[in-house]
Amino acid sequence: MVFFKFLKSKLSQFMTKTNRLVILRHGESDFNIENKFCGWHDAPLSDFGVQEALTVAIPALSQSQLEFDVVYSSVLSRSRQTAELILSKLNCAYVPIKEDWRLCERHYGNLTGCRKRTVADRYGEEQVQAWRRGYDCVPPFIEESNRYFYTICSNPIFDDVPRGEFPLAESLHMCVDRVKPVWKEVRREVLKGSRVLMCVHGTVARALVQHIEGISNEAIEKVNIPNCVPRVYEFDLSTGGLVGAAINLGDQEYIRRKTAQVAAIGD
Repeated sequence: MVFFKFLKSKLSQFMTKTNRLVILRHGESDFNIENKFCGWHDAPLSDFGVQEALTVAIPALSQSQLEFDVVYSSVLSRSRQTAELILSKLNCAYVPIKEDWRLCERHYGNLTGCRKRTVADRYGEEQVQAWRRGYDCVPPFIEESNRYFYTICSNPIFDDVPRGEFPLAESLHMCVDRVKPVWKEVRREVLKGSRVLMCVHGTVARALVQHIEGISNEAIEKVNIPNCVPRVYEFDLSTGGLVGAAINLGDQEYIRRKTAQVAAIGD
């Protein structure tokens, strides 16, 4: 009897159905090269960002034999372009991409277009890190004098943003709240069996990590997401719970180095 109970338990574990979700931050943008706050400015991928998608994301996904039924991206080109590159090279360009403005990067307000080191020299590194990583710290609102004010506010890619919801600056907390309804939609798809890739931005990836892992506001401030490194979650389809911890695919020393680079203010 004990043996049969043991065997039944093992068979139950073996037959447990799971599904994976992959979260991936887009490749380096033109603003990343110059170490500038980007936010809602529609900066394209840099040449190096394209190479990151080709040499970091795609090999990791291919070697893990991951396939997708749908991809989520923001309406910003650096997110969509990374998704398109990945699907093209994985020979699944037919997979639909769902664009959603709520998956846009956090709006950095009047910091948009400023070099992080210049801002740190003016306001101090502690203040800049608070704007970058603080959960409830909102940067100064973007002003009309900011050279990117009108290009952002008049960009037709944001036409679906409801009246009264267009941000002038956001904290991490505000971004977490903005992403939550999309995450609920994605979670339903994952638990129905759809294989989902979310090709998003750094702060949005952190927001998703908080929703998925349920970590504290203080802990999420210390989470850093490197470009083009697939972060894989596995879900139990019967319970909806996570199976194990997140796995970052790729060379672990490269991931460690790039994570530290993201955390730093830089030159």
